[in-house]
Amino acid sequence: MTQLNSKRILVTGGCGSIGSALVKRILQDGPELVRVVDNDEGRLHEMQKKLGIQHQRRLETTYKDVRDFYEMTDAMKGIEVVFHAAALKHVGIVEQDPFQAVKTNVEGTKNVLHAATKEDVESVITVSTDKASNPVSAMGATKLLSERLTIAANDSKDIRNIRLGCVRFGNVLGTRGSVVPVFLDQMQQGGPITVTDPEMTRFVMSPAEAANFVVEAFETVSGGEVVVRKMPAFKLGVLADALREKYAADFGYEPAEIRTRIVGSGPTERYHEKLVSEDEVKHAVEESNRFILFPNERSMPTDDAETRCSITGEYTSEDARRLSKTELLRLLDEVDGHLPTTTAASQRS
Repeated sequence: MTQLNSKRILVTGGCGSIGSALVKRILQDGPELVRVVDNDEGRLHEMQKKLGIQHQRRLETTYKDVRDFYEMTDAMKGIEVVFHAAALKHVGIVEQDPFQAVKTNVEGTKNVLHAATKEDVESVITVSTDKASNPVSAMGATKLLSERLTIAANDSKDIRNIRLGCVRFGNVLGTRGSVVPVFLDQMQQGGPITVTDPEMTRFVMSPAEAANFVVEAFETVSGGEVVVRKMPAFKLGVLADALREKYAADFGYEPAEIRTRIVGSGPTERYHEKLVSEDEVKHAVEESNRFILFPNERSMPTDDAETRCSITGEYTSEDARRLSKTELLRLLDEVDGHLPTTTAASQRS
């Protein structure tokens, strides 16, 4: 029996790529209620249609926005556990209008934390991103603030008896706006695939892996930690080759007909992604599949903590285990049919 069994749970941003995977994962653990909050009416309807019949009284969907404190307070009535996944995540869009990201990622997180306090919630887990580690983009900066608000709330005199923590991980394969749907849309038009640099590396995991990691972190955090997933990585050029091999024929092309165009990186793009910065390593403890970041040295475990972290600099996608094209194809098989775009997967008979 898991810690989520018979619990009343709220998922903000529950219709997003990660949020919806998390909702499906939580429903497997026998909760009393999963209340899904999102500000997308269409996706709420689709979720209710797909999952509502199967889970009936255990699933509840509601149209609310994390930007509104009173809506969050209303959403948390009777709730014991909150998974806060609502965020503006697309780096390019946020760069154009960072004020909106502040409203959602920063003010929204503050509203979630304060509403959780008002409604006597037991635990809040905030979902973060690799972009929050020593951020170079506006989106990353807002997500770092979201982390810091969550961690700082553990010591707030206004927040008592609530276990608050964060999870941080890199790319989730096939999520809306990510590189896979973009490449597939370009392939459907006959190419070219626009690659910033074939040697660029990116962390990667499946939506199911991300959801499992969030639940595992919830079950182990004591309060105040940022739990960082160790992840494999891939080169963008290898991903482009894997997608050509897997999908070109479904679009009516030979793989060799889909060209690649190198477009170069933008000002907020890292050549290698970063999950743990050099400064954060000082407050990190390493476990088999994750790093746990503590707010300061005083909060770290005393049992040989300094010798329990194998990295001395940063933890980036350049350092991670590199997936081969075969492994990427296997991972694509796992998410095939769930990609948020008009892809080959949806066109097969």
